[in-house]
Amino acid sequence: MPASRMPALFLGHGSPMNAIEDNPFRRGWAQAAAELPRPRAILCVSAHWETRGLGVTGSEQPPTIHDFYGFPQALFDVRYPAPGAPWLAERAAALLAPRAVAVDPERGLDHGAWAVLRAMYPKADVPIVQLSLDRNRSAAEHYALGRALRPLRDEGVLIVGSGDIVHNLRAADFRKPDAPDWAVRFNDEAKRLIAAHDHQPLIDYATLGDDALWSINSAEHYLPLLYVLAQQDAGDAVSLFNDAVVAAISMTSIRIG
Repeated sequence: MPASRMPALFLGHGSPMNAIEDNPFRRGWAQAAAELPRPRAILCVSAHWETRGLGVTGSEQPPTIHDFYGFPQALFDVRYPAPGAPWLAERAAALLAPRAVAVDPERGLDHGAWAVLRAMYPKADVPIVQLSLDRNRSAAEHYALGRALRPLRDEGVLIVGSGDIVHNLRAADFRKPDAPDWAVRFNDEAKRLIAAHDHQPLIDYATLGDDALWSINSAEHYLPLLYVLAQQDAGDAVSLFNDAVVAAISMTSIRIG
């Protein structure tokens, strides 16, 4: 394995408030960044940019998108002025060919990206490109897209998936301290399969039963995980951090490599 190969990260991002609160999750993201080689750039797949067809951000200075409501003004006041990387947008599009990829020159960074990256790189000095979640594609196709992007790891690019292994807001009750049994069971099963490098059941998640269906729900928070799992080589170590389930949301985060 080349010494310069970057790890890949899946980050359980949870509530947007984690972007401004001093809590163990935010500190965990910061610690993860401190333990990484400094990336040349970041390619982020976030749960919060869903499209029909593939897209990448191509802006030199992507704006901060506040794609939520009902939160304190302090969260809406956050700006994360990290530069874009049009060269990375073009490189990602080339790697994904012959699939068509639309480069969006105006799209900014949604909170699935900046909420976690603000904790990791508070100086906002690492260039960032987002790849959209094309909801026309199956889970297997998302995994294949991740495989196609693997050369980026040898080019100094940190691949980040931002979502949640378990994410079911309809079933979440934040007044209760304990997560539902099905959420804990599925989070544990996902961790077991990841540690065993057994990705196929996670791609075919519907075969994992009711726990998976309750946990994954509409899938947009789960699919970024597949892009990161697709980076895993046989020799890549796997480690966990922020490993907790809050209500019906998993904060479990994964480093590969």
